[in-house]
Amino acid sequence: MSTPFYVSPQQAMADRAEYARKGIARGRSLVVLQYADGIVFVGENPSRALHKFSEIYDRIGFAAAGKYNEYENLRIGGVRYADLRGYTYDRDDVTARGLANVYAQTLGTIFSSAAEKPYEVELVVAEVGTEPEGDQIYRLPHDGSIVDEHGSVAVGGNAEQISTFLDQRHRDGMSLAEALKLAVQALSREANGNEREIPADRLEVAVLDRTRPQQRKFKRIVGRQLARLLEAEADASTPTDAPSDAEDGESTDSPTATTDPKSTDTTDSGGDVE
Repeated sequence: MSTPFYVSPQQAMADRAEYARKGIARGRSLVVLQYADGIVFVGENPSRALHKFSEIYDRIGFAAAGKYNEYENLRIGGVRYADLRGYTYDRDDVTARGLANVYAQTLGTIFSSAAEKPYEVELVVAEVGTEPEGDQIYRLPHDGSIVDEHGSVAVGGNAEQISTFLDQRHRDGMSLAEALKLAVQALSREANGNEREIPADRLEVAVLDRTRPQQRKFKRIVGRQLARLLEAEADASTPTDAPSDAEDGESTDSPTATTDPKSTDTTDSGGDVE
């Protein structure tokens, strides 16, 4: 009888990690940014039926890159956990930190199990607070580790390059339009340094808006609201040399647009719909 081929545990884990990273990198990137009134999720997604971003509970949102069927199973599990905990105890007991711990245990168990392949997914769990200081953003890679993020985070595709771009330009107190413009600029950058245009109908945008009077803070930015936000920011960035018609002392500020996106999620990894 031949001797089985021996692979050290370190090499086996390295191979599994490389497999998962390659699967995630084949998907489209997404970004999560803090802005003055909450947290915004932005990603390129041509699908009108599949969503990268979803609501988990009152103040908690979920974002994922990778294989759609795998992160959809995780999303459903998170919703069930949140509903059960909120019903059994109290709605305030459902937190992004607790949900991130549950996801970390699940991903870690799958990653270390030799009986099945690792999940090709990377998750972001975010919770909006009553004040900006209370916002929480957690990134969960394929191996089940938890990374506490601040300000901005990017996952999927060329996430490292996008994260560098965001770290250099993101600032506290940005408006929603400014944060959306920055996110689209980051997603438009390709690995070779070139930029491409992403039309509004290929964007999926959602927010956790702390100013909403409803208990549920998650909403999607779609259609005309999304177009107005993008156009308002584009107009603001275009210098105007023509003199103003306003009288001295009169204000010519234009109203700020609000948004509500069309969410579409596409499968993010090899074999999935891009």
